[in-house]
Amino acid sequence: MAVARAALAVLLLASALSAQTIDYADGAFKISGWNVGALPPPDELSSIFAVYTGPADAPPLLGTYFVDSGSLAFRPRFPLAAGVRYRAVFRMPGGTPIEASFDGPKKEFAPTTRVLHIYPSGDVLPANQLRLYIQFSRAMSLGEWRRHVHLLDADLKPVNAPFLQMLAELWDPTYQRLTIYFDPGRIKRGLIPNEDLGPPLVEGKAYTLVIDREFADGDGIPLQEEARKSFRVVPAIRRRLAPDQWHVVTPRAGTTDPLTIEFPVAMDIGIEEALFVAGVSGRISVDQNETRWVFTPLEPWKAGEHRVEIDPRLEDAAGNRIDHVFDIDVTDRDSQTRRSRYSLPFRIEP
Repeated sequence: MAVARAALAVLLLASALSAQTIDYADGAFKISGWNVGALPPPDELSSIFAVYTGPADAPPLLGTYFVDSGSLAFRPRFPLAAGVRYRAVFRMPGGTPIEASFDGPKKEFAPTTRVLHIYPSGDVLPANQLRLYIQFSRAMSLGEWRRHVHLLDADLKPVNAPFLQMLAELWDPTYQRLTIYFDPGRIKRGLIPNEDLGPPLVEGKAYTLVIDREFADGDGIPLQEEARKSFRVVPAIRRRLAPDQWHVVTPRAGTTDPLTIEFPVAMDIGIEEALFVAGVSGRISVDQNETRWVFTPLEPWKAGEHRVEIDPRLEDAAGNRIDHVFDIDVTDRDSQTRRSRYSLPFRIEP
């Protein structure tokens, strides 16, 4: 056996060339740049050339060795598995080991992620619309939306820089709802971006928001299909929210009928978290293109006085609040006030 090993070492050294590489093709790993001549003895093969997966102390893969055009090759017993990394090592006696890594085929997944909804829901937006929201069915990948979300004009040409470019992306905790701001510098009158570029949305014009199919989800898989939302633009909204102008429909005592509030303008979808009935538990929903808030109690209403608590951060679609207007007119002293709490009283009749 010692004589055989020595003979093998001489054979390997004599046949070595200046550079060797490990390649993978046609289901086999092959050492290029090294002419083995005859196939070495079977009990020596795995010590010369072996392929591994898993930790460093894992045993080599089983398979078949053969000589292909004078080069040593190894074909694993089983095809490479998707998502697995393989490590091939060539150890020539008297030389430095050569190692190369190879990835198995990529896992093939059928796209299942889609755009569930684009907010605002309506097809009419004010010229000073502040935000857009895109709701996906599954968690999405980061760093994608700027390349795959586009605003097109009526001729389906891209609108120049309509969105605020931020380093941080605005996702909800599940990475399923993306918030996109129109550039506030172009919305607010009197600012340089507004004067140089004009507003991102022009009253009377039509636009289409496009989410490319190539937008990848959290697994790197593209969407099922492209999503589009077309809308037209109406005059800007530049007034504070006025709860005394909201239409409140109250239920009767002893029922679990909903309390509803209808608004004269579309609200930001954050309205779901910005209104609640003091002392009453229930379910909240928003419908009619974000112009109606619906509260359904878990237990029957009790007769008497109640109130809806209003978070001061409540906004309409243009970012206006009860205490200030987003696009502030500095000549209007009534354009902003400051209060820490607001409420809307209502009465449940017996």
